[in-house]
Amino acid sequence: MDLQLKGKRVIISGGTRGIGRAIAETFAGEGCNVAICARNAADIETTVAGLQAKGVSAYGAAVDILDGAAFKNWIVQAGEQMGGADILVSNVGAMAIGPGKDAWEKNLKLDVFGLVNLVEAGLPLLKQAAAENGDAAIVAIGSTAGTAATEPSAYGAIKGAIAHYIKGLAKQNILGRVRANVVSPGMVYFEGGIWHKIQQGSPEFYQTSLARNPSGRMATPQEVANAVVFLSSPCASYTTGINMIIDGALTDRVNY
Repeated sequence: MDLQLKGKRVIISGGTRGIGRAIAETFAGEGCNVAICARNAADIETTVAGLQAKGVSAYGAAVDILDGAAFKNWIVQAGEQMGGADILVSNVGAMAIGPGKDAWEKNLKLDVFGLVNLVEAGLPLLKQAAAENGDAAIVAIGSTAGTAATEPSAYGAIKGAIAHYIKGLAKQNILGRVRANVVSPGMVYFEGGIWHKIQQGSPEFYQTSLARNPSGRMATPQEVANAVVFLSSPCASYTTGINMIIDGALTDRVNY
């Protein structure tokens, strides 16, 4: 299937490792020009070089997403570098677990405000692109933790808030042909990621968690990236406001 993405311009927050890196590389493989940010300048340089090697234009900057003004300025600059933006992807998360105030604050500041600032700075670019080309898209990375609650959880509640916010954006912007969706992975394994660290530090807990997966394994970043790229493409032009679960049948939730 031709996803009709060649030449599209994509801005990704958190694009140097794991899911974000896979998303950036998959967009570049489809012929998209890509701008990424992360905290580590060396990682940015390496990732941008890899993206450019795919024959597309790629840009990157070390940005502290918790600095809202600096983050918004970077989004505007990325749009200027690429001559606009067709797609925004929010791929940042504090991963602060627990019900305490500190966890709430960390998740809120990075996950929610990072997404809100991305949208506030980037939505004008998307509206212009949609007016010119007929389609633009926002995709936020959520989590299956936002779909169920077995105990008080700042992390799960914040991921649920993201899905609520995205649904509102979808309703508000549908006539302008700017779509908004969430992709919510279950357990995702990659070297250096949270589950790799758990495997190294708490092997018994890792095995117990792995046993909960009916598929017998965890997802790869590429499997999540494939969903993000498809939902961002014109091939999904009538799909907006959804929360796509990518979990290998881990959760019991039924989406009627």
